[in-house]
Amino acid sequence: MIFRDRVDAGQKLAEKLTEYARRDDVLILALPRGGVPVAFEVAERLNAPMDVFLVRKLGVPGQEELAMGAIASGGVRVLNERTINYLNIPEEIIDRVVAKEQRELERREIEYRDALAPPVVRGKTVILVDDGLATGSTMRAAVIALKQMKPDKIVVAVPVASDESCREFRQAVDATICVITPEPFYGVGLWYEDFSQTTDEEVRELLKKSEQKFQTSASAKRA
Repeated sequence: MIFRDRVDAGQKLAEKLTEYARRDDVLILALPRGGVPVAFEVAERLNAPMDVFLVRKLGVPGQEELAMGAIASGGVRVLNERTINYLNIPEEIIDRVVAKEQRELERREIEYRDALAPPVVRGKTVILVDDGLATGSTMRAAVIALKQMKPDKIVVAVPVASDESCREFRQAVDATICVITPEPFYGVGLWYEDFSQTTDEEVRELLKKSEQKFQTSASAKRA
């Protein structure tokens, strides 16, 4: 299976998540930017609210793919003490990396959400959505950070992933949905006909559409 684009991928992913449809406790959180159009389709079909979950991996300097922790929306900071101690990373280096990633996280908070308060996840069934998992490092950081915010359940949901990454997340969260796990995997983009970059403007537009839908729905219920 090759997805036409992220819209098509989101629609196919939603078909695997029907048990979460029309539930008051479900919240869809997208990893920007590529996860947003996928998550929007999922949210539409499940009739669930959608927001972004901003997370920045704290990469080891010189080995950025290796995470020594993560920061996320809501002031969450998680450090991997084992990695830090093993590599003997000084505190001032950690602080420097945190400060750099915090600036980018704050920029995106303003860019996407106008610095609104992050969504309340405590007690919710949170479905974390991205457009795919290769190494899974960003999603892994998101899961670690999200757990600090005490959701009831965490579901990782992606259209495509390596089999290894999909199996790994099944051990880390309450449920993991991967529509396809092709082998050999090579990379996420190979399984999309159109894998063009999602823009900041597209992210803002989709978030606004989702917010307006649920504001309208809430108003109708009160009437």
